[in-house]
Amino acid sequence: MTSLMAQTKQRLLGASLAAALLTLLGALPIGTSYAEPRLDLSARTLQGELRSLKQYEGKVVYVDFWASWCAPCRDSFPWMEQMHQRYAKQGLAIVAINLDSDSEMAKPFLADFATSFDILYDPKGEVAGHFNLQGMPSSYLFDAKGQLVSEHLGFFKSKQPAVEQEIKGLLRQRNANEK
Repeated sequence: MTSLMAQTKQRLLGASLAAALLTLLGALPIGTSYAEPRLDLSARTLQGELRSLKQYEGKVVYVDFWASWCAPCRDSFPWMEQMHQRYAKQGLAIVAINLDSDSEMAKPFLADFATSFDILYDPKGEVAGHFNLQGMPSSYLFDAKGQLVSEHLGFFKSKQPAVEQEIKGLLRQRNANEK
């Protein structure tokens, strides 16, 4: 487990160092961030099929990065399933992106949960690199136009009601615009 955490941290640090180096070399303007959470990225399904996050355009999208070794991720999965069950028909898409270096490592974790939301895999951290993850789990909420609305580091039961209110507000906005 420790080596997996070290690998993930190393990939994330590598992306940050690469952006800093490109800035110093003049390839990126000062103030430009390599990390830009967005939905025009792709990750793979367990079957290896490439899936674009753009397919969720028009929906409120909650993107969650997790790993099998992440203890707080175990708390987040039942809550995400609850949100999915409550709000999917109103236009919420929950996408959980696993960062284990081997997707097989996610299977025992997932066996403990009944999930009906989408699970994708990013073993090389390519998608995660665009989100500038600071810890696990990390989640990002996008409005129906694909604009990043908020970021959440960690999973705290005390913050669940506020995040749910945020989701409900974005869904009201989305559904009002559809009429």
